[in-house]
Amino acid sequence: MAVTTEKKHWWLTNRRIVEKYIKDARSLIATQEESEIISALSLLDAALALSPRLEQALELRARCLLFLRRFKDVADMLQDYIPSLRISDEDSSSSDSGFSSQSLSREGVKLLSSSSFSSSSDSSSCSFSPSPGRDQSFTCFSVSHLKKKLMAAICKSCEKEGHWRYLVLGKACYHLGLMEDAMILLQTGKRLATAAFRRESICWSDDSFSLSLSTAAAAPPSTPLTESESITQLLSHIKLLLRRRAAALAALDAGVHTEAIRHFSKIIESRRGVTPQGFLSQCYAHRASAQRHAWRIADAIADCNRALALEATSIEALHTRASVLEMIKCLPDSLHDLEHLKLLYNSILRDRKLPGPAWKHHNVRYVEIPGRLCTLSTKIKELKQRVANGETGNNVDYYALIGLRRGCSRSELQRAHLLLCLKHKHEKALSFIDRCELADKRDIENVKEKAKMSATLLYRLIQKGYAEIMANITKEEALKEQRKRTLHNDNSNEDSNESVLFCSSASTTNPSLLQGMFCRDLSMVGNLLSQAGFNPSIPMKYEALSC
Repeated sequence: MAVTTEKKHWWLTNRRIVEKYIKDARSLIATQEESEIISALSLLDAALALSPRLEQALELRARCLLFLRRFKDVADMLQDYIPSLRISDEDSSSSDSGFSSQSLSREGVKLLSSSSFSSSSDSSSCSFSPSPGRDQSFTCFSVSHLKKKLMAAICKSCEKEGHWRYLVLGKACYHLGLMEDAMILLQTGKRLATAAFRRESICWSDDSFSLSLSTAAAAPPSTPLTESESITQLLSHIKLLLRRRAAALAALDAGVHTEAIRHFSKIIESRRGVTPQGFLSQCYAHRASAQRHAWRIADAIADCNRALALEATSIEALHTRASVLEMIKCLPDSLHDLEHLKLLYNSILRDRKLPGPAWKHHNVRYVEIPGRLCTLSTKIKELKQRVANGETGNNVDYYALIGLRRGCSRSELQRAHLLLCLKHKHEKALSFIDRCELADKRDIENVKEKAKMSATLLYRLIQKGYAEIMANITKEEALKEQRKRTLHNDNSNEDSNESVLFCSSASTTNPSLLQGMFCRDLSMVGNLLSQAGFNPSIPMKYEALSC
């Protein structure tokens, strides 16, 4: 008997402690101050240590993490509800058909609230419920309707179980760049919240068909409406981003690279606020691929640098930058990126999973890594052989880097160099961070350092290319000037030879012939003057007429 009393006292003590922790945490959260919310988070952790499945503590902890912008912790806490992670788990277990069907049914149960199943079970088990064909206006009593009202009155908090998970996790997925998951989660949470609100409204009055009484009984609080409006705005913004990305990817697949660049630029340079880090990194990598096909070499390298600064394990950005550097015959740098990519593939095979947490999106699947690694090893051997044969950095195609044709003029080079300097000046390398929402603010210094270093290397490469091309243009202008001088000297020599020949021929000519030619010309001039009415006499010295 004493043992029973002690156990009861222990249970009641823990329950009171948990309730006190939750009450104190709510009061701290209401202040909306970061330090107070951190203290509330420690209280909630203590409460969950005593009661790990307490719904109120789980909800408050998730909302605290969301307020503190610890989105990765929210995703790790509720990763079982992320749709893309579920699909990948189902694909990995698709070999067993029975297991996959069972998991699919479980996912269906998780996506729906418990009320839907309770209501369906109630309606099926109740023998007094009216048949579908019977008119319900003649039914004076319904057991299922009474059960529904009682459950709504007694278990209000239980009816809310689940929909907050979708809303909080949907917001966290948006900030992590998981746009498709965020849209599905927010839509599901919004639908479940609306259904829960409708179920709660049943117990507000005795007659559920009386609209006036149900409206006057209890008014919905203002906070859910404000959250609903913010979710609606967030959903519209997510749909806009997904539409633009879909249009850009369609243009990229169709080979219309300038159109793809335009659509990706709308996302990257959007004026509708900042863009999440993960989504922005993917857009930079895709736009770099489009610019590579459009032969915008410097812009492609700059986009790859930004994508890698935001996401160091971006496989697509590393592959694109290596191929772009190979296009301009910058083989050592291309080889460095390929070696980095090989190390990344080896780490994936060693860990037997893609880099990052399980919920992170990648453009490659794990089963494709062995084949990619074999192709990459062959490519590395080929580049090493080319470097050994003498194709080093001295043979870089700077014309392709700056975007000029061979034999361009000095003005064309200066204009192209000015545009590249304005776009890729290393002082402006950190401007893209202002349009980016980092998943963790503690990473900002690391991102800035990587972005500044890579932008400095690109700027130096552009300056070196400008110097090389300007030297070539100067040589061509000097050669052209030398050829012009040589041609001028040859022409002057020919003129002097012709004058000498003319003088020698004139000295050997008959004087009477020259005198006749002079007199003939003089008579023609006189005729022209007489026709024009020029009558005044012209004084002439006759001794000048002697030949």
